[in-house]
Amino acid sequence: MIRSILNWLQKRADNVAVGLLTAIFLSFILQIISRYVIRQPLGWTLEACLLAWLWLVFWSTAFTLKERDHVRFTILYDAASPRTKKVYMVITAICIAGALAVSLPATFDFVSFMKIEKTSLLKVRFDVVFSIFLIFSVAMISRYVWRIIEIFRGRDGDDLV
Repeated sequence: MIRSILNWLQKRADNVAVGLLTAIFLSFILQIISRYVIRQPLGWTLEACLLAWLWLVFWSTAFTLKERDHVRFTILYDAASPRTKKVYMVITAICIAGALAVSLPATFDFVSFMKIEKTSLLKVRFDVVFSIFLIFSVAMISRYVWRIIEIFRGRDGDDLV
């Protein structure tokens, strides 16, 4: 039951990422057509691409990519014994979750403060723009806390999250 709910949520997260990529692509194509065919450039398309790209990067990192999909430097990890690998994984998870948790109050303050500003052309409030980083932070903290729990339960850390 829980596995099917998680699979459904994963598919919806993937749908959001596809939607963001589609928005980037359509904005880019519209900009090309307006600039080179109609000869009337649209300024908002660049801003739309930038906002969608920002959201895509943080959304995908938090919700659609698995741990093994991220770029990692594993020279020491690959040479270590299985027990040492688990120690490395726990230390890494603590550092990532800890750093994001410590920065969460300041991040929230900054995002809340940015409601006074809007983007130049689309007039989107910056608290909405930057709220993805709060979502990302909470998701990553949760992910790495869960990773630590699963490692202590004896699961192989390479297949987690």
